[in-house]
Amino acid sequence: MNTVSAFKKRLALPQTSWQLCLLAIFGGLFAALLIILFTLTIDGLEQLFKSQISHYTSFEALSRFLIPIAGVSLILAMSWLTGYQYIRSGIPFVLHRLKIAYGVIPFRNTLNQFWGGAVALASGFSVGREGPAVHIGAAGASYVGNQLNLPNNSIRTLCASGIAAAIAATFNTPIAAVMFVMEVILREYKIHIFIPIMLASIIGSMVTSGVYGRVHEFEFFTTLSLEPSIYPYLVILGVLLGALASAFNHALIYILDKFKNWSIVIRLGFAAVITGLFALFAPIAIDPLHAEVATALSLDVQNQWSIITYLLCAKILMTLFAIGLGIPGGMIGPILAIGALTGIATSIVFSPFIDAPNVANDMALMGMAGFMAATLNAPLAALLAVVELSNQLEVVVPAMIVITTACLLSGQMFNNRSIFIMQLNLQNLPYRKTPLETSLQRIGVIGVMQEQLLILNTDKESAEQEALTTSHDTYVISHEQDEDNEPAFYWHQHILKNNVSKIDCYQLKPISSQDTLAEAYLALKNDRCGGVYIYQQDKNNIVGMISFEQIRSYLHEGKLT
Repeated sequence: MNTVSAFKKRLALPQTSWQLCLLAIFGGLFAALLIILFTLTIDGLEQLFKSQISHYTSFEALSRFLIPIAGVSLILAMSWLTGYQYIRSGIPFVLHRLKIAYGVIPFRNTLNQFWGGAVALASGFSVGREGPAVHIGAAGASYVGNQLNLPNNSIRTLCASGIAAAIAATFNTPIAAVMFVMEVILREYKIHIFIPIMLASIIGSMVTSGVYGRVHEFEFFTTLSLEPSIYPYLVILGVLLGALASAFNHALIYILDKFKNWSIVIRLGFAAVITGLFALFAPIAIDPLHAEVATALSLDVQNQWSIITYLLCAKILMTLFAIGLGIPGGMIGPILAIGALTGIATSIVFSPFIDAPNVANDMALMGMAGFMAATLNAPLAALLAVVELSNQLEVVVPAMIVITTACLLSGQMFNNRSIFIMQLNLQNLPYRKTPLETSLQRIGVIGVMQEQLLILNTDKESAEQEALTTSHDTYVISHEQDEDNEPAFYWHQHILKNNVSKIDCYQLKPISSQDTLAEAYLALKNDRCGGVYIYQQDKNNIVGMISFEQIRSYLHEGKLT
């Protein structure tokens, strides 16, 4: 066995390996570099749209109205060039591709996401960077694995590693990135994939920290001052956030459903007009997340209740229509902004009863944690995100109070689920596999295939005679060409039962060396006998085989015989 085959065979097994860790590091590096390119693209486009980056209020009203329309024009131009059928993008699409294609994403979808996400962010739409980051990171890392013809189960891990690296590179939150991938993207915890994802996340954070410095956008959060006496108010805040998260999710699904049959041109044009109108009357609402929160915190909250609530309502509506009408971008950024503004607004109500400094600052942070957790159904990812964004361990206990309250109320009383899962169900995009298929997807066929083959280019009768004299450890296979000049391989199995010898002949079904046991099982489940042959590149190049009995043995006993 050559070195490359041994390398791929190791990757095909669901075990922690230095080979997979090394690939995850390279995949994470590639994903981080793509995120830097994405960030530079946003900055370059902002230079075209604005005289001062991230600052809209200095523009005249007509210019603020026209910028989103110009942005949609650029998005539609790229969509027309690549084909409108490749417009799907974002986290729900990545979840779908992980299930049906092990994370391999079409290049044109990625191109639309890269360009569309950059333009949408630069032109003021209420979308986040994490949606494009997840898509770009997944596409970049899985591209590396696919070009190397790695087993699909390892490509899936590389895809998840690229996502973690991209999120860590975007927000400089490596721990939250790992938890987001495990809790939201993969929805499972396995040690052999946890370590590569962690390494990729570290690389993503280190690369962008080396380029932009070790800073967060939320450095303005000061030391937390929430005492245990204030915890009852945090429960009330959690209740409000849970109810708001459920209303937000269901409103977004309603908009997606009502407008799904509209032309993409009309939908994006409508979103541009809505965003432009808000830019006329609430220009601060189209500023980046950290700028909105910083501005809201700088207000005299005792006298600015109307401004805070107006900004909150504007942000909710802008986000619902931008995402609901198909603007290519993420929603976690706006979700954090909505949560922070809700916390600030709530602090105004609580301020007469709370004798503590920086209550608005603290409630903003709690609002971010609770709203993100309830909207995405990702409590651990939300907790670790606010810990890293604020750089305060003291946030853990109060944030847990808000998160648990918000998630319990949202899920139990309003039957709320992750917004990504709700989107997938609405769009009829498959994202689930049976437990049996999920288990089999973890093992690549190249790692467990039988390699002791005797391949005969003779007639079947000669092969049967050979099978009688060959040891049971060797699989006798005859090779023919069918009427369409396609290769046909037949497995001749020698069976000894009740002292009677018998030869069973099965035509083997072809599967690629990149496939997993799930594909082998699906090929054989109707016949429930026979086997598959594994080929590399060319179907004539057979490198091994797997019988249905081997798969059955694994499912019943947990091992392949």
